[in-house]
Amino acid sequence: MAPYNLPQSLVLIALLLQVTASYSKPESEILLGFKASLANNGALLSWNSSTTPCSGDKENWVGVLCDNGNVWGLKLENMGLSGVIDVEVIKELPGLRTISLMNNNFDGSFPSLKKLGALKSVYLSNNKFSGKIESNAFDGMQSLKKIHLANNQFKGLIPLSLTILPKLIEVSLAGNHFNGEIPDFKIGILKSINVSNNELEGQIPQSLSKMSMYSFSGNGNLCGAPLTSCSSSTSKKLPVVMIAMLAVSVLAALAAILAVILLLRRRHHTPLSVEAPPTVRGHKKADSADLDREEQGSSVHSTTSKKGENNSGKLTFLRDAAERFDLGDLLKASAEVLGSGYFGSSYKAALMTGKMMVVKRFRHMNNVGREEFQEHMRRLGRLGHTNLLPLVAFYYRKEEKLLVSEYVNNVSLAVHLHGNRSRGHPSPDWPTRLKIIKGVAKGLQYLYNELPSLIIPHGHLKSSNVLLNESFEPLLTDYGLVPVVNQEHAQEVMVAYKSPEHKQNGRVTKKTDVWSFGILIMETLTGKFPANYLQQGKGSDTDLVTWVNSMVREGSMGEVFDKDMGVTKNSEGEMMKLLKIGMACAEVDVEKRCDLKEAIEKIEEVKERDNDEEFYSSYTSEGDVKSSRGLSDDFSYSLS
Repeated sequence: MAPYNLPQSLVLIALLLQVTASYSKPESEILLGFKASLANNGALLSWNSSTTPCSGDKENWVGVLCDNGNVWGLKLENMGLSGVIDVEVIKELPGLRTISLMNNNFDGSFPSLKKLGALKSVYLSNNKFSGKIESNAFDGMQSLKKIHLANNQFKGLIPLSLTILPKLIEVSLAGNHFNGEIPDFKIGILKSINVSNNELEGQIPQSLSKMSMYSFSGNGNLCGAPLTSCSSSTSKKLPVVMIAMLAVSVLAALAAILAVILLLRRRHHTPLSVEAPPTVRGHKKADSADLDREEQGSSVHSTTSKKGENNSGKLTFLRDAAERFDLGDLLKASAEVLGSGYFGSSYKAALMTGKMMVVKRFRHMNNVGREEFQEHMRRLGRLGHTNLLPLVAFYYRKEEKLLVSEYVNNVSLAVHLHGNRSRGHPSPDWPTRLKIIKGVAKGLQYLYNELPSLIIPHGHLKSSNVLLNESFEPLLTDYGLVPVVNQEHAQEVMVAYKSPEHKQNGRVTKKTDVWSFGILIMETLTGKFPANYLQQGKGSDTDLVTWVNSMVREGSMGEVFDKDMGVTKNSEGEMMKLLKIGMACAEVDVEKRCDLKEAIEKIEEVKERDNDEEFYSSYTSEGDVKSSRGLSDDFSYSLS
């Protein structure tokens, strides 16, 4: 036996040495080899041999994600990169688990990612990839959870190997040229799929029948649940179904509103004020601590939950400097109901230490798994900006989610714009409103920079989600929640899904948050509450944008600006500049809508006072007044 064992042993030793050599190759050398394959790589100047990519969990190279001194991810987004994605090089990174090259200029065929079998997430959306994806393109990728290939130029059939991945939970193939039938995704854990705006046909598989209908919109020849039955004409019946669903939604919303009104009248025995919108009415004291009672009811149910689920009731803190407390401390605290709506309920809790916290209980998040929810919350917890309200802690249970943040004493912009003045919330003057808009712009820009993989980094921007501190510095809240909201409820509860593009074709884009920002600018300048925020699902044809456009066209500028703002001859020109920016942001046509970067640059140029006396008159003289489309033509447009 010895003559045969010796050569086999030598072969085994040689293989082990080869594997050891490959793994011992410095990660910096591997990444520099990958950089060399990329064109327009000027954004990667920090990638050089003078430093290592990682120092513990801290990245030294831009776009490198680190874990315990090793590279576990590449996030090279919005860098103008192109060239070759050299899979052969980066497969030598043993810890690589996620890669995102979104919003670049990569083209050509789909890269051979199956050689990176340990990947958990892949984001290649918003590039110029083209051609067919081979049926076996995802063979062996047993760990893959998320694949995003939206807004490229892929064609052909959806690869079958994608349908049998055991851990796949999220698929985005929207905005391509995939054709044929949708294959049957046999794995039961898939939670989100979007194949909208392709060229697909035939019956939607039964396994996907409970997904949102908007996941399949823009494919004229698809049929079956959640769309119309294949036995009828899809092209004729689909609008009827949509109208019927809208009618049901409206009736349900009216019934819910009526029930709330009746309940509140019974509790308070006083008529509701109709002067302020529902989102900015005064707070009420919690009856025997509503939060305590509701949580106790939930806890009873939790004892019968599935074996292995963590029901410890512990809060997960996201900030090292945050004051520590537990769920019991919140339940013992005196509670005040701040608001309750379609998205959930908010409570102000006073801890024994005197610290004031806000606890938000969210509905419509029950489809989110523990791991995905925790991962996304930690991502939000790492954000830090002057104009963002920090997320302090969260609590996960399958049936409910709690998000905890610090209480801001000066309430929201909505209260200051529309609330009852007798309650001590004076209307902000022009300099204050300008300061608020500039702060909101900076907060949005930060979200766009830090959450580039999200199509809509905020998603729920409205005046009641802009809190004001004692210096009237704005703090954005409820940001970045789109990935953890149930798809079937997103269009009902989130402002982004009331945009013109969603109304027209069921899509949201990178410019949808810009539309919300434009509405906010108009609301701040006019003092009028937007109907869009109160509409469930679809926007209104008689909304704030329509009214402002008509006033501008008619030259009735004296009726546009909120008189409580304190309009003066030296400020009206600057107000008009800001209104002009708001109109360009709220342009109905997405292609003509200005992008966020352009809007922010223009906003920074707006001043409290204007010394150019001819500016205002040039925009108010009859015959020279521009519509919102004409005004926005002053900007150079590019897709964000």
